[in-house]
Amino acid sequence: MSKSLIAVVEDERDIQDVIAYNLRREGYEVVTAERGDEGLALVQAKRPDLIILDLMLPGLDGLSICQSIRSDTATQEIPIIVLSAKSEEADVVIGLGLGADDYMPKPFSPRELLARVKAVLRRGSSNSKGAEEMLVHQNLRIDVLRHQVFLKDTELRLTATEFRLLSALIEQPGRVFSREQLINRVLGESVVVIDRNIDVHIRSVRKKLGVDAGLIETVRGVGYRIVSNI
Repeated sequence: MSKSLIAVVEDERDIQDVIAYNLRREGYEVVTAERGDEGLALVQAKRPDLIILDLMLPGLDGLSICQSIRSDTATQEIPIIVLSAKSEEADVVIGLGLGADDYMPKPFSPRELLARVKAVLRRGSSNSKGAEEMLVHQNLRIDVLRHQVFLKDTELRLTATEFRLLSALIEQPGRVFSREQLINRVLGESVVVIDRNIDVHIRSVRKKLGVDAGLIETVRGVGYRIVSNI
């Protein structure tokens, strides 16, 4: 099996070196860039299996890069872990809202970053294991093996995290999942994330569902569920 290729776009050389060293020690192949414009070109040329992306970059900021990656059919399925020295909740919301799959504030533990990397890559490689090939609920149809979601006859473009989140809800219509349960189902029990991450992903999925956004119901004080009938 070939090694996963990870692109690290980070302008602080010492942080970039630490990330690259730890990834290579775990057996990953790593390519790096220090400028945002160079990082975007690198992603488009190499098509890595995962991107670790800083938000504050010279040349082109990380949010613009994230937006460009998600708007390009050739790269829109590549998972992204966003890094930022800013810790405000607004940065989490913006990064995840633009399609990032996970978020880590600086400073961070290399061990925790590796856990996030493994969790994100595992989600992409094990989507179909033990799952139904097709999930259908009202106007939604999820092709698990092909990693495609259709609303009536229109294909929806979801990130890897959004795909797993929607699949987890649709597998058991009517069941209420707490945020913690969804985090464990979507990100893995070994990964520590804030509840706000799930809220932002839910908001993004609802936006993509359009008039069918009501399929995902908020159960106040508990979590979320796919309603059986609307």
